[in-house]
Amino acid sequence: MSECCGVNAQDKEQRTLLWTVLGLNGAMFFVEFIAGWIGQSSGLMADSLDMLADAMVYLVGLYAVGKAIEYKAKAALFNGSLQLLLAGFILFDVLMRIINGSQPQTAVMLWVSLLALGVNLFCFVLLSRYRAGDINMRASWICSRNDMVANVGVIVSAGLVVWLDSAIPDLVIGGIIALVIVQSSWKIVAEAKDILTSNPEVASRTIDNPNEGPPSQKEQGAKKQSSSCCGSYTHSNK
Repeated sequence: MSECCGVNAQDKEQRTLLWTVLGLNGAMFFVEFIAGWIGQSSGLMADSLDMLADAMVYLVGLYAVGKAIEYKAKAALFNGSLQLLLAGFILFDVLMRIINGSQPQTAVMLWVSLLALGVNLFCFVLLSRYRAGDINMRASWICSRNDMVANVGVIVSAGLVVWLDSAIPDLVIGGIIALVIVQSSWKIVAEAKDILTSNPEVASRTIDNPNEGPPSQKEQGAKKQSSSCCGSYTHSNK
């Protein structure tokens, strides 16, 4: 019973954490997207979409908490595919700004990026304890780490825009952020595919008990006698 309740407590803790970082990233997506649009910054636009991708990672991670490893892998596969799609959108935005021209507002870039960096640092610290956990929690940690790199890149590019009096640094950082998203999301997709194809019994195991095989007939019978994990033990032993 204690092991079962411990797993439930861990799942609850993960859900609370994911809701927290989901809310923060969702809010910063709107802040950065609007600021990037008004400030004509490709870097901020790219970083805002990176925030949106992270919010989706956390949302799908919430779905995957406590589920069999197969569902976790499928959730991660969806996440990675979505990020690849968003990276394509970022590259398209950079291309359009190269063709049509832009004049980034460096003050907007700087202050909004500093705010985003603070938010991502906070999320990174919260998620650090799960960096060696299951695929979705690990993906969440990787996203926060990449976001901080992107924030620093936008801050540096803002300084270069002023120094060089050119929009090129902003366009470059937008493209770099897109490539970082491609690299990290491709790793997530590859790992998820590896999990789904490497073991035919993966659907019957949970990430919390990776060595556990399919339930026996005795275990299935015991499961039918109860409706909840922790409460059923007490009920069956009255």
